[in-house]
Amino acid sequence: MTLALALLACLAAIWLLAGAVAKFRFGLSAAQALLYAPFKLIYRISDRRMKIARGADAPVIYAIVHQSRLEPALMLSLLPDNTLHILDEASARATWLEPWRELARTIAFNAEHVFVSRRLVRVLKGSGRLAVYLPDAVEPDVKTFRLYRAIARIAMQADARIVPIFVGGARHLPFSLTDAQKAPRRFLPKLAISVLDPMTITELVERAGGYQTRSSNAFFDRMAEARLAATDFDRGLFLAVRDAADRVGAGRTAVEDIVGGSLSYRRLFIGARVLGARFERAAPPGRALGVLLPNTNGMVLSLLGLLSAGRAAAMLNYTAGPANVASAIRTATITCVVSSRAFIEKAGLADIVQAIEEAGARFLWLEDLHSSASFIEKATAALFWRRPLSEQDAGKPAVILFTSGSEGTPKAVVLSHRNLLANAMQAEARITVTATDTLFNVLPAFHAFGLTGGTILPLVMGVKLFLYPSPLHYKQIPEIARKIRPTVMFGTDTFLANYARAAKDDDFSSLRFIVAGGEAVRPETRRTWRERFGAEIIEGFGLTEAAPVVAVNTAIHGRDGTVGRLLPAMHMRLEPVDGIDDSGRLWLSGPNLMMGYMTADRPGELQPLADGWHDTGDIVSIDREGFITIRGRAKRFAKIAGEMVSLGAVEMLAQRLWPQEHHAAVSVPDKKRGERIVLVTTADNADGEALRKAAKDAGAPEISIPGDIVKVGEIPVLGSGKTDYVGTRQLAIERLGDSAAA
Repeated sequence: MTLALALLACLAAIWLLAGAVAKFRFGLSAAQALLYAPFKLIYRISDRRMKIARGADAPVIYAIVHQSRLEPALMLSLLPDNTLHILDEASARATWLEPWRELARTIAFNAEHVFVSRRLVRVLKGSGRLAVYLPDAVEPDVKTFRLYRAIARIAMQADARIVPIFVGGARHLPFSLTDAQKAPRRFLPKLAISVLDPMTITELVERAGGYQTRSSNAFFDRMAEARLAATDFDRGLFLAVRDAADRVGAGRTAVEDIVGGSLSYRRLFIGARVLGARFERAAPPGRALGVLLPNTNGMVLSLLGLLSAGRAAAMLNYTAGPANVASAIRTATITCVVSSRAFIEKAGLADIVQAIEEAGARFLWLEDLHSSASFIEKATAALFWRRPLSEQDAGKPAVILFTSGSEGTPKAVVLSHRNLLANAMQAEARITVTATDTLFNVLPAFHAFGLTGGTILPLVMGVKLFLYPSPLHYKQIPEIARKIRPTVMFGTDTFLANYARAAKDDDFSSLRFIVAGGEAVRPETRRTWRERFGAEIIEGFGLTEAAPVVAVNTAIHGRDGTVGRLLPAMHMRLEPVDGIDDSGRLWLSGPNLMMGYMTADRPGELQPLADGWHDTGDIVSIDREGFITIRGRAKRFAKIAGEMVSLGAVEMLAQRLWPQEHHAAVSVPDKKRGERIVLVTTADNADGEALRKAAKDAGAPEISIPGDIVKVGEIPVLGSGKTDYVGTRQLAIERLGDSAAA
């Protein structure tokens, strides 16, 4: 009895001490402090940014993402006691919440009427404070999005500041509002309260640089930033994947391929630790190791092993040819390459191996590493699988990728842990993926889209990942999809069109959506997938330097023909381009922008961004709601008789005429007008007269009509699925011969 009383006294003392600390830190009332203290102790809440919320000048609206039954209790405890809380009906009636409801004024939430009340505007205008609880929806439906419009309208009428609040980890609490299958429960997760600085709707709209005028869009984007800010980008990729294992369970399948079967998170980490110990000995700290592997479990094991060992993974494009691979080895000063003999033999890459060795790098073969691993090494890895081999530094290079080379010599793009994790979570803040999803990735990891979206995103989100080694197997991929029943898939227009041709109607019927990038999605491809498979293609835009996703359409924010709206925490500006009136050259900044380049003329030397802004080289236009339309690459414009002509627009013109075929417009030298346009096409019936008529009907200028048409059986493509414009231009010049420079 005495021991029990002593224990109770000890718990009471801890409670009172925690309450006193909270009262002192935030200026809470005694009742607020005492009711908040248990939450602080149980969930080890990171709450330092609540000072921003409490210090916000009235009038102010606290916009809280409502993920669980806990948020109302937390906010009633932490926000100023003169705040009016608009609660959902369940929270307004819950018996257990009664002590917290006594801390401030509350009214029940009525989705149909509450936000049209003038009373709320009057409350705010009188230096009031309002707390609203928004449904936890990354892609809100039309009804939910009405709340964003209503809150934005009230904020504008009252000239109130908005303070977004997101409680990281609350989605996985036992009393989460999300289905347990989508958000696996954890009894004692650590919570982190993300609070952004107060801003008015006018300030949010102006911050977009004049490219977005809808107040509801500005508010929605700000809430996405709050969700993003709850992620600790300083933990690094290895620890982020381990966090996912903790959320969904270490025994859950993390990755699977057609050769090695499935790997749970625990087995993945054990294997990665065994490999990582070898990688530590293969190269000194700060030196990258090359990775020459297809989409297999071995690639993921190698990547995670390198991250654990604190070594950067230089993902080598084995489809780029010996010369480009050798250039990559020298540019990134790689002395060791991880690969598989079975892969080299099956893919016929002996010439690549020779080029790598001649460039000065040696090979580490996965078969040798596997067979030579001792029992002690495996046992140690099984015991310490949760611990990385070296200290993790999110600011250091994690991956080196190489630009596609579609328009010139590839450059090495150096991406940090922070860049890659930020981009994965930026995408997650816009596109809904859950633990119930299976992501089918056929895009190679040497391509940024296949690496971040197709590999890193599912690993850090706890989404089952199924890898397929080649996107070019048009007949086999639909068959695999029929067996594994994926819900999410990544691809390019070229690949998706070919899969659809080879597929049966039920092969892809399990898909919720496909994320497409790398090239424009043709209307025919979008319509085919929508009508035959019931799957929506979500088109986005990215570049390797941005790790790679920059913008994406979503279910609620989607517009065909565009690449969507800018991701949270990114900023853009347009610079005028001579000869182009309605578009500009796109510059970007954000947490996902690369550390810098390495180039062939300055090997091993990191060349950082000068001022945090990156010139994408893309010519874009932006509509009044922030949707971005790609007009073409700056290098994909031909200057004809002093006027700029978009080669992409020429391709679109040809696509409307011959929608089932593939087309590429390139420019070749012309002695009279500087350049002229050549259309390379797979359409046997393509002719100049049809193009001239189509251009006239579309109001396109005469100079945009191709001077020559080159018909081919197949247009060259890169391993990433993009059109190989360097190869296509060379093909056109060879076909035209001397007339190419006429």
